[in-house]
Amino acid sequence: MIPLLLMLAGADAPATTAVDAERAFAADAKTIGQWTAFRKWSTDDAVMFVPQPANAHDFLKNRKDPPQAIDWWPTASYLSCDGKLAVNTGGWQRPDGKVGYFSTVWRLQPDGGWKWIVDGGDDLKVARRRPTAPRVKIAQCLRSGDAVGTVANAPSAKTARGESDDGSLQWLWVVMPNGERQFTVFSYNGKKLVTVIDDRIAAEK
Repeated sequence: MIPLLLMLAGADAPATTAVDAERAFAADAKTIGQWTAFRKWSTDDAVMFVPQPANAHDFLKNRKDPPQAIDWWPTASYLSCDGKLAVNTGGWQRPDGKVGYFSTVWRLQPDGGWKWIVDGGDDLKVARRRPTAPRVKIAQCLRSGDAVGTVANAPSAKTARGESDDGSLQWLWVVMPNGERQFTVFSYNGKKLVTVIDDRIAAEK
């Protein structure tokens, strides 16, 4: 009885890291349903691209789960110095064999768990590798007097930006009217913000 209770308690425990959350999210997609898992693991204002940006809960409200969920895995995780924001990137494979990549912004929640706030990606011709442990990179902490600035929004397009509370990890997405979009992540290296993810998605034909 005690081992069973411990297992049940563990099932409800929040994911410790953003990588843990990504893996639990992917596992849930296979057990409770793909879109059900997307709703469970996202904040109320989470954004996904279809290809224009849309509120994830509005878009998925009445969408039925597919018979078989997509499979995905993290290959790298970029964290803010304060540990409250992360961006995971990795690969995915559909049941039909088609492959691609994703980049997902995760924010630490008040209960100690993680939820995603932005999710995007695109197709690939060759699948990304599936490492046993993804590469984890933590941004440098800003010292007193450091001024890294903020990433500017792009004009003449749908755009949004965000950053960690300490400013050490920042992200920006831009979507053009034709669906062409860019998602960029910047991490502080002790001297300046450097680009660590630069996803560019062509317009749909």
